[in-house]
Amino acid sequence: MIVRAATEADAEALAHIYGDAVLNGFGTFEEAAPAAAEMEARRRAIANHGLPYLVAEADGRVLGFAYAGPFRPRAAYRYTLEDSVYVAPEAKGQGVGKALLAAVIAACEALGMRQLIAVIGDSQNAGSIGLHQALGFEQTGLNRSVGFKHGRWVDIVHMQKPLNGGDLRLPERA
Repeated sequence: MIVRAATEADAEALAHIYGDAVLNGFGTFEEAAPAAAEMEARRRAIANHGLPYLVAEADGRVLGFAYAGPFRPRAAYRYTLEDSVYVAPEAKGQGVGKALLAAVIAACEALGMRQLIAVIGDSQNAGSIGLHQALGFEQTGLNRSVGFKHGRWVDIVHMQKPLNGGDLRLPERA
C-alpha cells in the first residue's frame, strides 16, 4: 500500500468510498452521496489551500482517503485544521485509516499547524474514535443528538491533537 496525494483521476474512487459512508454510515451527516465531479471540486478546494488530501492505494485501487481542511474560516483559527478519514468497506481493519491519518498528521506538522481537530459522527463510531486515540488524539467534547440520520439521533464526538508543541509556545509566523 502506498499513500500519495489525491489527483483528479481519483474522483470516481473518492465518490464511491464517500458515497458508501454517506448512504450506510454515521461518520458524515451528509445524506445524499455526491457525484465524482463534486468530490473533485472538494479535493481541489483543499489542495488550493495547500493542505493535504491523500489516498491510500494498493494494486492500482484506492482503498481510502484522508485530508485536513480549515477548521473555521476566521483568521484566528489559521493554525488549526480539521481532519477527515474515509476507508472503503472492504479495506476496513487493515491499517488503511491509520496510514492515511498518520500521513495527514505529518503533513500538517510540516505546515507548522498547532492543532488538529476531529469531529466524528456517532459516539458509537468505535473505529474512528479508536483510530484517532491510537494516533494521540484526546476526546475534548460530545454533542448529543445533534444530527438525525437513518432514523435515529446521532452524536458528534470532538477529539483534538496538539501539533508542533500545540499552545506551549507562540507560532513562528504569528
